[in-house]
Formats: sequence, C-alpha cells, structure tokens
Amino acid sequence: MREPGTSPLSGTSPLTSVEQLAADLSCGTAPILLDIRWKLGEPSEYGLGVYLRGHIPGAHYVSLDQDLAEHPDSPVGARGRHPLPDRERFAAAMRQAGVRADLPVVVYDDGDGTQAARAWWLLRHHGHPDVRVLDGGFAAWQAAGRTVEEGEPATRAAEGDFEAAVRDVFAVLDHDGAAAVAADGTLLDARAGARYRGETEPVDPAAGHVPGAVSAPTTENLGTDGRFRSAEELAERFAGLGVEPGHAGRVAVYCGSGVTATHEILAMAVAGIDPEGVALYEGSWSGWASDPSRPVATGEH
Repeated sequence: MREPGTSPLSGTSPLTSVEQLAADLSCGTAPILLDIRWKLGEPSEYGLGVYLRGHIPGAHYVSLDQDLAEHPDSPVGARGRHPLPDRERFAAAMRQAGVRADLPVVVYDDGDGTQAARAWWLLRHHGHPDVRVLDGGFAAWQAAGRTVEEGEPATRAAEGDFEAAVRDVFAVLDHDGAAAVAADGTLLDARAGARYRGETEPVDPAAGHVPGAVSAPTTENLGTDGRFRSAEELAERFAGLGVEPGHAGRVAVYCGSGVTATHEILAMAVAGIDPEGVALYEGSWSGWASDPSRPVATGEH
C-alpha cells in the first residue's frame, strides 16, 4: 500500500496514513482527532448523523457549517456560501473539540479530503504548527478493518487551549485581488471542468469562470484509490499548471465556496509547494457570481 509522502508527526508531509495514525493513537501522547464529515446538498445535521453511526475511536465531531464557516447572509453575498469564520469563534470551537497548541491534530472526512482540508487550512492559518489530514479518510480506516466507535466518545474532550494567532499565516483575497491574480499571476479554479467551462452550474446563479483563471479540478489531486497522488506526481501536475516549488509569480485558488480550494492548497503542500505562497480567494465562484455585473468567461480559457 502506498504511503503518502513522509511520516506525519515527524516529517513535513501534511498527510498521514491509516497505519501511522493507528500507531500514533496507541501511543501515550496521541494526536487530537477531528471528524469533519459533510456533504453538499445535505442538511447540516448530516455530518453529526454519520459521526454518531461510526467514527474513528476518540475523534470529536466538528461541523463545517457551524464551526469552519461564518453563516452568510441570505441570499449568498459577496463572501460566498462558506465565508471564513470569525477567528475567535473558530478558536473557541477548536478548544471545545480539545485542540491544544502543543499536541498535533489529525483531521479526516468521508474519504477524499475536501472537507478535512478546510480544517487543516484554518488551523494552520490561525497558527497551529502541526496539522495532518488522514489520507483516504474514514473510508480508508474502515477498509483497513480498523475499530470504529459509535455514539459520543467514551471520554469527552478536555477543554483545549488553542488560541488563534494574531498574524494570519495564509493570504486571503477578495474579488479584486482574485481578478488581479488572474490577470498577472496564476488563478486556479478547483471545480469540476464542466463547471469551469460553463457547461453546467448546479448551485450558483451563473455558469463559467473568472476570466483568466486556469481549470485545475481537485479530483486530479487523487489517484484511483481515492487517496492523494504521490508528491512527485502532484509536483508534475502543478508544474504543468504553472506552479512550482519556489514559484516567483502570484498564485491563488478558488472553487465554489472556498472549501475545496483548500484541498488544492493541501495538494500543493504535498507536492512541496509552500502553502504560505498560495492565496485563497474566499468568496470563490459563489461570491463572484453573486454580482451579475462581474465578467464571466466560458469554454476552455
């Protein structure tokens, strides 16, 4: 079985494997484990429901809608469907889940890492030094025949001490910033190719992409087994998109609502590209399309 990158708690990879996590959980000082399961089109209660039916032992549930995003105005406004949460509210949610500054954190979702990446990005963004994503998520844990716990954890999380750093680690762009990167840098669109080309749009009011953006679907970060491709394969992929380790130009990523874009940033980190040099366009397509006066491009470019 392919191992992702390097050892999770001793190396620099932002990923960990099922085997490594199982070994870490058996140690005296285990990582804090967060379950971030969520599904587009399902109510917010979906994640808690699947968590209660079965989760990795000791994991604590974190809601993407309630804890990893600020509640947007209705209808969706300029900051998109999943605006970044207020830093203090986010930090409080992490403390409630037991997150400590001196203990590593492992996050997981159903499988592909698209939701877990949001938690990874936010924790890193607000200063936590050691956060990893379980490669293959809960599906990989189950497929390996590992123990699953139902209901609430046998032991409730002790209150953590995580505090959001004063200085944000990653760059965040607004609409004008994203347009500027599209014009003179590399703006990656992490949505499915059909949405980028404007052939379909299941959620937002306009179909297409930010003019000048490059199509880079997150599905291409994964292999056929649903796990991240090797660091070498990902480095080759991003080089083909114009992004390499030590890139000199400006780079940013967006998706539909700013969630799966963090998966693209995570994949770049796996490839050896410094995530601190990659900006997140917060509003993403849902924010861009909320204003009909903004230009929309369709097709391959």
